[in-house]
Amino acid sequence: MALRQRLATLISQQQDFGCRTKTKHERISTRKTRMESYSEEDLVNLEVLNEEIIITHLQKRYDELQIYTYVGDILIALNPFQNLGIYSPQFSMLYHGVKRSTNPPHIFATADAAYQGMVTFCKDQCIIISGESGAGKTESAHLIVQHLTFLGKANNRTLREKILQVNTLVEAFGNACTAINENSSRFGKYLEMKFTPTGAVMGAKISEYLLEKSRVIKQAMGEKNFHIFYYIYAGLYHQEKLKEYRLPEKTPPRYIDNEQVKVMQHILLSKLYKEQFDAIQDCFRIIGFTEEEVNSVYRILSAILNTGNIEFAAITSQHQTEKSEVPNFKALENAALLLSIGAEELQEALTSHCVVTRGETIIRTNTVDKATDVRDAMSKALYGRLFSWIVNRINALLQPDKNICAVESGMNVGILDIFGFENFQKNSFEQLCINIANEQIQFYFNQHIFALEQIEYQNEGIDAALVQYEDNRPILDMFLQKPMGLLSLLDEESRFPQATDQTLVDKFEDNLRCKYFWRPKRVELCFGIQHYAGKVLYNADAFLEKNRDTLPADIVVVLRTSENKLLQQLFSSPLTKTGNLATSRAKVTSASRSLPSQLNPGRSKVDTMEMMRHPEETTNMRRQTVASYFRYSLMDLLSKMVVGQPHFVRCIKPNDDRRALRFCKERVMVQLRYTGILETVNIRRQGYSHRILFDDFVNRYYCLAFRVHLMPEATKENVIIILQQAKLDNWVLGRTKVFLKYYHVEQLNLLLREVIARVVLMQAYAKGWLGARRYRRVHEKRVHGAVVIQSAWRGHAARQTLRLIKAEREKAAIRIQCAYRGHRVRKQYAAQKHMAAQAQSSQVEPPSGEWTGLDRSKVTNDLTDPPKSGEAGKESPTKVNSQDEGTVDEVTRHRKDNGSVQESHCKQGHVLKCQQRTPRRRGHQPKLLNSPEDSLYYNQLHRTPDCQGSKRKPRKLGQIKVLDGEDEYYKLLSTADSVPEEKTLTGPPPTLPREAVLTQS
Repeated sequence: MALRQRLATLISQQQDFGCRTKTKHERISTRKTRMESYSEEDLVNLEVLNEEIIITHLQKRYDELQIYTYVGDILIALNPFQNLGIYSPQFSMLYHGVKRSTNPPHIFATADAAYQGMVTFCKDQCIIISGESGAGKTESAHLIVQHLTFLGKANNRTLREKILQVNTLVEAFGNACTAINENSSRFGKYLEMKFTPTGAVMGAKISEYLLEKSRVIKQAMGEKNFHIFYYIYAGLYHQEKLKEYRLPEKTPPRYIDNEQVKVMQHILLSKLYKEQFDAIQDCFRIIGFTEEEVNSVYRILSAILNTGNIEFAAITSQHQTEKSEVPNFKALENAALLLSIGAEELQEALTSHCVVTRGETIIRTNTVDKATDVRDAMSKALYGRLFSWIVNRINALLQPDKNICAVESGMNVGILDIFGFENFQKNSFEQLCINIANEQIQFYFNQHIFALEQIEYQNEGIDAALVQYEDNRPILDMFLQKPMGLLSLLDEESRFPQATDQTLVDKFEDNLRCKYFWRPKRVELCFGIQHYAGKVLYNADAFLEKNRDTLPADIVVVLRTSENKLLQQLFSSPLTKTGNLATSRAKVTSASRSLPSQLNPGRSKVDTMEMMRHPEETTNMRRQTVASYFRYSLMDLLSKMVVGQPHFVRCIKPNDDRRALRFCKERVMVQLRYTGILETVNIRRQGYSHRILFDDFVNRYYCLAFRVHLMPEATKENVIIILQQAKLDNWVLGRTKVFLKYYHVEQLNLLLREVIARVVLMQAYAKGWLGARRYRRVHEKRVHGAVVIQSAWRGHAARQTLRLIKAEREKAAIRIQCAYRGHRVRKQYAAQKHMAAQAQSSQVEPPSGEWTGLDRSKVTNDLTDPPKSGEAGKESPTKVNSQDEGTVDEVTRHRKDNGSVQESHCKQGHVLKCQQRTPRRRGHQPKLLNSPEDSLYYNQLHRTPDCQGSKRKPRKLGQIKVLDGEDEYYKLLSTADSVPEEKTLTGPPPTLPREAVLTQS
């Protein structure tokens, strides 16, 4: 809605600028204005129809800047000669898939109709743009490509950019400035945009026809050469590369020189040429040309300009034969250097030629005129083959990707942009070919709009009034029929070596006896043709030479020896029947690739040419001519146009001065007459432009009246039900086809689109519900699987962690045990060392008295039983020796507490024994007491003597057992020999070591 409001505002502004439209209340109502203006937008809706009313409506709309008008499904476009600003992407969105009457007429609507027809009927489409030179055909083709690229948006954005750059690049090489058009197409172009079955653009292909190569060497008064020469000259000048390409800065080359204009000043100071050169470089880069290829293109173009500067001078030989030579060798060297060939070989090929006659080789010299023709022929061949190579290279870079879609399953929309009808003050061979091509396009228009439609009425039994129209079939037969057609007579005369342009005109006059051909009196080398667009007078000067388009084989051989790969390819590939360079490279023998630097005249040179198999030997008079190329080009073009459903755009030039807002009634009336607009309006009003078979109609539109899952039969009754359900009128049924008006198909497509939209909406909801349910199931499975995986992983990780912890704990325990055992061993070693030192001191100074035996026993026990852990190191040996007396006192006091010396001896023996015993580990079973001695030992260990509190001597229980020598336990238990009891009581107490006393306590 926002775009529509914006468009309505723009229309109101244009109306205010031009002719203000008055309404009843002096204000514009959008709906009312739309309904009132719709009758003027389509000439078919006019109540009274004649030429004056049509001209009046067109002028009124042109004054309001409404340059587009419908004639049914045909679009009339008047060139505004200014920028209207109605071709932005917002307007592309506005004309996307809407009803034709919703918006004002526009070129985008025609492009959208072709696109929708392709997608709807799965059939190729063709948009034919016709009109005079300067009517705006090239710009219309640009806009159609722009909108089709917008409609067929592909994921590959680079491809869309490449397609948009194609026209700019090709037109720089194929367009030129003429007397009536500054950007005139000097070749025919048929651009095929390729789409997938879903409507996405996937590639493009260009077919070029009849390039005006003669413009390279010579231009008419007030005209220019091809645009690219001026672009590269300005671009290389600003890049300071003119010297690199051997181009002069002061004097212009011969091929672009113009006596009326200061060419060099205009080229070097023009910002437009510099900007266009930058744009061309961007086109090369975006489309995909490599830097090496672009550099080769620039070198060949510079070589063509330098070739034009080669001049020839006549010299006389001994045999009075005229020869030619190159007096100024600089231009020849520059051209040879840029072409990467030898200068001497090039000079020899320009000034002489070889002829093979009956197996003998004859080398003949060229006159100045002949050498000049050879030079110009080489320049034309270089440019023509280079242009064909650029087109082939573009097609290779823009060809559809086989991974996206098969080429067979794709669909095409073809856009024909061909040179318009021309009528200059002096018309030559090029204008003849151009006007014949326009005759063919007009014939195709008449056949599709008038003849075929009326034939359908007769075959289907439809009672329709026949529309009278101007049929140009006789004129086309005069040009193309064999053997007495104009082109056939031209080819026949071109095969005679002695034929001249005068003999050609005489032959035309003798054989073309019809009302469309005449020869003016008292005007030589001229003849007139009554074309569909009016009378044109042609000058036959140089007709034969231009038709022959001779390229000597010597030039081809020299150019094939070039070190430039592109130049080798240009002259190694053969030409097609349409005169273009073949896409596949011709096979060249190894001998032709390794030609010597200097070609000596003789048999070897002819053999080399025969191996090369050049298609145009100078002695072969059956070679192709420009007329034959032209004939095959028309056949190829028609074969492509017939395949698709046509859409016509008739471009009209409102004035010859290229001025905006100027409408010349007389000039427009002439164009409307010869294009048959009045007859077209009549047949569109009375006739039926769409004829559809019953099968195709029911298969396409049965959804409008029947259930989608029920396919009805293709009968006339079902067709009537569908048409009545769609509420259409003014339709007619034939025997096998239904005849519809041009607006019926649009209405049916809109209704079908609404039905399909509802079906798609229901399918979307159903697919969404099914997809959500399927997603939930999959999600639950994934969640369950994730839980299982996480559980297993976490268990595995926990076990791994536990093993690591256990390993770390074992290592720690081992380290602790190691440290503890080392500590205990060191401690035992220190105790042993201390006891050994004490034992040595006791042997040197034994104590006096009766305790010597006890001390000796103590020392022996200490040496044999190492101290326990915790005891070693408590007291140093020095402290133990210094406290001997204190120890004796403690022993005496302890003996008094126990009441007997025997008890003291037992305790002393127990302490010594405990020092000898190995510590019992935890968990070991206690030792069993098997004898009275063990019980006595146990009681002494736990301080439970036999007689507690009694100071009397223990009662002797019989005779004391005498220990035998084998009882080691009791030997160790007794610490000294038997001594008398009285001595034990009265003698001094024994001296015990401090460790023993501490152990007892």
